[in-house]
Amino acid sequence: MTTDLGYEWSSVKDAPVREVFPGIRLRPLWRGDGGAAAYVLEMDANTRWEGVDVHDPGPEEVFVVSGVFNDGERDYPAGSFIHAPAGSSHVPQTTTGCTLFLFYPEG
Repeated sequence: MTTDLGYEWSSVKDAPVREVFPGIRLRPLWRGDGGAAAYVLEMDANTRWEGVDVHDPGPEEVFVVSGVFNDGERDYPAGSFIHAPAGSSHVPQTTTGCTLFLFYPEG
């Protein structure tokens, strides 16, 4: 939705949900010019991304809203911010379940 001031907003509960892998759901919140986008990713306990998540063409920025996120190397508890530069990769997973806010400034 757009306000009179030009703000765009959405609600997670109203965002369409797409299951990308079993127990892993993606909810689009916003898409801007040039491919920039924001999402909420919900991962159930004991789920893992199938394959390697490569950040291309640009970086990925992650804020852990709840739970504990693991990138295949280390745990990031709720409140953590991760900047993954373009060309980097990881294998998203969680044992506890987690909710992430994802931002792709370049698509």
